[in-house]
Amino acid sequence: MKLGTFSVVLGSMSFEKACEFLHQNGVQMIEIGCGGYPGTAHCNPDILLHQEEEFEKFKTVLRENQLEISALSAHGNMLHPIKEIADKFDEDLNKAILLAQKLGVQVVNTFSGCPGGSKEDRMPNWVTCSWPEDFGAILNYQWNEVLIPYWQEKAAFARTHGVHKIALELHPGFCVYNTNTLLRLREAAGPEIGANFDPSHLIWQGMDPCTCIRELGKHNAIFHFHAKDTKIDSLNCAVNGVLDTTHYGDERNRSWLFRTVGYGHGEEYWKAIISELRMSGYDYAISIEHEDSLMSGNEGLTKAIQCLKNVLLFEEQGNMYWA
Repeated sequence: MKLGTFSVVLGSMSFEKACEFLHQNGVQMIEIGCGGYPGTAHCNPDILLHQEEEFEKFKTVLRENQLEISALSAHGNMLHPIKEIADKFDEDLNKAILLAQKLGVQVVNTFSGCPGGSKEDRMPNWVTCSWPEDFGAILNYQWNEVLIPYWQEKAAFARTHGVHKIALELHPGFCVYNTNTLLRLREAAGPEIGANFDPSHLIWQGMDPCTCIRELGKHNAIFHFHAKDTKIDSLNCAVNGVLDTTHYGDERNRSWLFRTVGYGHGEEYWKAIISELRMSGYDYAISIEHEDSLMSGNEGLTKAIQCLKNVLLFEEQGNMYWA
C-alpha cells in the first residue's frame, strides 16, 4: 500500500508547493481534482490536454517530488435533472477520463449521480425508504431509465480510452451509497464500475467498513480508498438519529462529524480496516481526504499522515516461515 493525499486540501498552494509539501511529509501518491466539485486548482484538463509544454511541466513536478497519481477526481452529479448542470459535470468527467488516458492513470473517481424523481423534476431526489409506493416508482425511474443507461455508456467510453476503473464514492445523496447499490450498478454497467471506498460515509449510516470491504473484495470492486473518519455524537444521535441535515458548521448540534483519521476512531480501528483491505487483495493508495471542521487543513492532514504511517502495511507480506 502507499500513503496518498487528495490534493484539494492544499488548493491554496500552487501545484509545485503542494507536491513539495507532500514529498517532505513522506506522502507517496496524490489524488488530484480535475473538475466537478473538486475543481481544477492543481489540474486543468483544458490546459493539460492541449498544451504540451504545460503537460510536461506537470509531469516534471510529480517526478521531482517522487509522487505517483493515484486517481484523477471529477466528482459531480452527471444525472442532475437540470440538463445544463448535468452536461457540465458530464463534460468534466469525460475530460478527466481523457486526461487519465494521456497520463497513464488507472483510476478516475466520481459520484454515481442522482436524478430527479421523474422526468418533470428540477431537483435531485434521494430515496431513503421503501414506502409509500411512490418511492418505489422513483427508484424504478432513476435506475432503469437514467442511472444504468448512463453508466453503461460511460463505462464503454472509458474502456475505449483505456481507463478500466471508474471509482464511485459511496455517498448518501446519490444513487450509489452502500454496498448493494454499488454492486447492482457494477452488475448492470460492467467491471469498469467499482468503489472509491470512503469509510466516513458508511460509519454514520451504521455500516461496518471491514464487513463492507470483505463483501466488495469478493467482487474485486475496490478501486481506490479515501482515508477519512467520522465521529458519532451519541447524545445528538440519540435525539435525532443519523439522517441529519444540520449544517456541517454547527458542530455542537450535529449527530455526527467528519473527523481526521484517528479522531473518530483510534489506531486499532484503522489497523483492522487496513488489514481487511490487504486480505481483500487491495494494494493501492490510502488517500487522505481532509474534511474535519475542527482542524485546519494543515493540522488535519499532518495528523492523518502521522497516524497512517503507524497503521499502513507498506511492505509485501513475505514468506510464512512459521507454517
